[in-house]
Amino acid sequence: MKKRDEFLKEQKILRLATIGKNKTPHIAPVWYRYSGKKFYIGTNTKTQKAQNVKKNQRVSCCVDVGVNAPNIYGVLVQGNANLILDNAKVKTTAKKILLRYFKDLENKSAKELLENTDCIIEIIPEKFTVWNY
Repeated sequence: MKKRDEFLKEQKILRLATIGKNKTPHIAPVWYRYSGKKFYIGTNTKTQKAQNVKKNQRVSCCVDVGVNAPNIYGVLVQGNANLILDNAKVKTTAKKILLRYFKDLENKSAKELLENTDCIIEIIPEKFTVWNY
């Protein structure tokens, strides 16, 4: 497995950029899961990021660490996003995402997040840019 893919599977925060009203960028830090081919983000259809993806599938995202060389590493991704709305797929994927952040899904916060997740943003990367210093 490439260093890039290992890094993306280990990290916990992804910054998702979507295009909003008046072509204004909207950037949100999110929890995610990376499959090695696609990114998955659980959310609610009422969120700005979901509304933006519904109107414009072009997205960009960034995962990075470090502030001092030589420990700076990052990955920028450009691609297209889809909203997964099928309830069974949403709940299955949302559980996989949440289990990256919680020991189990019995936690009160995990339960609330799962209950409020009614869609998954699926990102299909077209271009990766990697940097390290």
